[in-house]
Amino acid sequence: MATDLAAQWLAERLQDRTKRGIAIDTAALIRAGTIEIGMHLPAVRELAQALGVSPATVSAAWSQLKKQKVIAGRGRTGVWVCGDKVSPRPVRFEQIGNFGEHITADLVLSAPDPLLLPDLKAALISATETHHLNSYLREPIMPVLEEAVKLTWPYQADAFLAADGGFDGMSLIMQTLIMPGTRVAIEDPTASRLLDILDHIGADVLPVPCDEQGPLPDALHAALRQNPSAFIYQPRTHSHCGHTITPMRVRQLTALLRDQQTLIIEDDGLGDLSAWPAVSLGSEFPDRTVHVRSYSKSYGPDLRLGVVSGTREMIKQIQSFRNFGAGWSSRLLQHTLAWLLTDPQTQQGLGEARRIYAKRRQDLVTALAIRGIDVPLHDGLSIWLGVPSEQFALVTLAARGIAVLPGEGCRIRPGQHIRISTSQLTADKVDFVADALALVYG
Repeated sequence: MATDLAAQWLAERLQDRTKRGIAIDTAALIRAGTIEIGMHLPAVRELAQALGVSPATVSAAWSQLKKQKVIAGRGRTGVWVCGDKVSPRPVRFEQIGNFGEHITADLVLSAPDPLLLPDLKAALISATETHHLNSYLREPIMPVLEEAVKLTWPYQADAFLAADGGFDGMSLIMQTLIMPGTRVAIEDPTASRLLDILDHIGADVLPVPCDEQGPLPDALHAALRQNPSAFIYQPRTHSHCGHTITPMRVRQLTALLRDQQTLIIEDDGLGDLSAWPAVSLGSEFPDRTVHVRSYSKSYGPDLRLGVVSGTREMIKQIQSFRNFGAGWSSRLLQHTLAWLLTDPQTQQGLGEARRIYAKRRQDLVTALAIRGIDVPLHDGLSIWLGVPSEQFALVTLAARGIAVLPGEGCRIRPGQHIRISTSQLTADKVDFVADALALVYG
């Protein structure tokens, strides 16, 4: 069979000519191997004519298959088959890669050091006495957790909801509050999983570059001229760049957003491990700000908890969507987190963890500076590094047993970057990693 499929050939094999039917029948042909990976599908207008349907019907069917990561492409390059597994999945996140068994320094994920996480024993024992344990009452958040998070929440929010982690909270917000196919402004770079979620809902992504103070006002202004439905940013300790939005930048963004109706979505992914106090535009725009804080890196990833704030109507919408699944987050885990948030010994340990993480990052920054590579001090569990060639950097480091995160899946605009996790980089490996990074620059 030719690489380019003929419109008539495909039309003869599509029995149901609705947009859903075209998508299902085409997916079945791909899954069976009748249409092979790499083949180009007919142009939308040609297939529409062969089927006797409108081009919009075919285009909608292709959009569905793109969401399922079965086909890719657009415009002059055409549309081709890129996979035979018909299921939505986070492609960027999956492409982080397996660098092989020879890796001795895995610096890909900015995961917390297990040795720096709090002891959960007393908190879990306390949770067995939680209110409504084993009840099927679908409450958005337990009162004890709501009261605990309010102590450090950056603005007075109307309502709260417990989610199964920060990314779960972000996913719930985007699936319920952002209409599929609309424009969304988001920081660039950002977390790959956020871009995956936006891809899944078919959003038209508008990049908003950052500097040392946060999202660039001119870039946000340009994006707002295109009337995005939402603006997504990280208010403190950016997960890649490490900067925290400054008071001056807050004022600038506030002025730009004041006359808009854009939904503001704030992703506080590092949470209580940040060296900076919590920041939110919710103080200025409480009626259209949704704030998400993750507690995974600070208190334990297996707690699987994040907290979302917004208006009562927003939280009601999100809670209604959750009824497709579990309906609520574990009360045992919510009570456990509430206990940890108010336990003096846990908070003291959290302060010590912040100090150690800061030193590990600073040690690598200092080592790189000695080798002529300048990196901002900043905060966080990683370093975002511009390199001459991302591919060369990955290969060079992997050859020396070091794995880092490729920047490609975290960017919208072109660029060459890698992210190096410092959260578990012990002192004995700092010079080894710095020497390898110096080779990346020739």
